[in-house]
Amino acid sequence: PGVMIRPYLHGFTIAFNVSQPSTWQPYVDSMHHFLAAYDDKVQEEKNIECVSGQYFIQGGNESEEKKACQFKRSLLQNCSGIEDPTFGYSKGQPCILLKMNRIIGYRPGAGVPVSVDCKVQKGNESDLRSVDFYPGNGTFDLMYYPYYGKITHVNYTSPLVAMHFTDVKKNYSVPIQCSLNGKGITNDANRDRFLGRIIFTLSIGK
Repeated sequence: PGVMIRPYLHGFTIAFNVSQPSTWQPYVDSMHHFLAAYDDKVQEEKNIECVSGQYFIQGGNESEEKKACQFKRSLLQNCSGIEDPTFGYSKGQPCILLKMNRIIGYRPGAGVPVSVDCKVQKGNESDLRSVDFYPGNGTFDLMYYPYYGKITHVNYTSPLVAMHFTDVKKNYSVPIQCSLNGKGITNDANRDRFLGRIIFTLSIGK
């Protein structure tokens, strides 16, 4: 599957100055808007609690409405926007959300959760000294798969992995590549830079 990031405002560059809130507020607003569907209350009302660590395979008629598993924004911890409503942007430690494109019937990882890692795409590896991943260790739980399509899987909310860039070189453009890792995942196709990975630039001024 391909992957996408949020916030996504001006292409694949996230640039702001910590001391100028007007430069980072649009990213923060975009994150809150995107995560509204993941509010814990919304998820509790619409979706069910599922068993972690196994695919949620639903039988029955193909046209029957399918249940969807809860993905609550509180799972994103420091990147949920709950305790820190600026998602780290006010501290120069931005959160970025990664989601996999939906593929009907796909079971990623062949029974083992797909994980995410990030590194400097080119240049000095020490420009990116620390990234925290949520939930847990930055994996997409198997219970969110397979996806049955928007007609029957009505309340399905794609699982997310939050990447919290807690120590990135400041006043510098740092190109970052975040990749999916798992069985059957392609993340190194030269012709498609969104297949199993995504490349973006972080440019954080003081």
